[in-house]
Amino acid sequence: MQRYSENYLKIKRERNREKTMSAILEIKDLHVEVDDTEILKGVDLTIPAGEIHAIMGPNGSGKSTLSNTIMGHPNYKVTGGDILFKGVSILEWSTDERARRGLFLCFQYPTAIPGVTVTNFLRNVLKNVRGKDVPVREFRTEVKQAMDDLKMDSNFMGRYVNDGFSGGEKKRNEILQMSLMKPGLAILDEVDSGLDIDALRIIAESIEKQNSPERSMLVITHYQRILNYLSLDKVHIFMDGKVQTSGGPELAEKLEQQGYDWVGKATAGGNT
Repeated sequence: MQRYSENYLKIKRERNREKTMSAILEIKDLHVEVDDTEILKGVDLTIPAGEIHAIMGPNGSGKSTLSNTIMGHPNYKVTGGDILFKGVSILEWSTDERARRGLFLCFQYPTAIPGVTVTNFLRNVLKNVRGKDVPVREFRTEVKQAMDDLKMDSNFMGRYVNDGFSGGEKKRNEILQMSLMKPGLAILDEVDSGLDIDALRIIAESIEKQNSPERSMLVITHYQRILNYLSLDKVHIFMDGKVQTSGGPELAEKLEQQGYDWVGKATAGGNT
């Protein structure tokens, strides 16, 4: 006896096709080398539009390699697989083209730029992303709203980018850029590291406020605490250069309680 009607199967196929088409990020069997050493060993990952996904994993598992590869860092050599952004391969795009097209990386260790004020930096970033100068009044309005959300003092705009910034100030500056650039895909690489409880909450609330049906986010973290503030859709556990298992937000809680030892055992047993 046929288990499903032909109409049901047709609807299911159509929904699956729509879901694939609406994916913001698709990574297919990605292999990456750094200094002739393979770090990523066949990464498969899909993030649909409007979803927030988290990657968790121990040090040295390849999480930051993945984020840098997505953004086209020249030191990371793709030896196999593909990265699709809104259905289009980005492997031939330069880093600046990826940023202009809507990819954003919040750096784990932002670089200081002495002599360049935050105001001038942000105006140049927006000009390059939007392809034209942003009127002063519009720029000030957007910046003020974003800074209010992040509880940032207006004097911040006159300082040199990340020069003498505390860890929390550097992370707020990264999220400020994200707020103004409005990327289609935001990759947040350990944005919670070095933050006290208040700063963590403020940054997480700003990230959550920027969530929208047109934007996807990939949060790379060691800890569950920032995930408690986000409307998280999926958690991926990253070990030995690939995604070992995926699940809902409860997976982060399990890691918090049990660590990573069980992941290898579950993978060896076929529970992926």
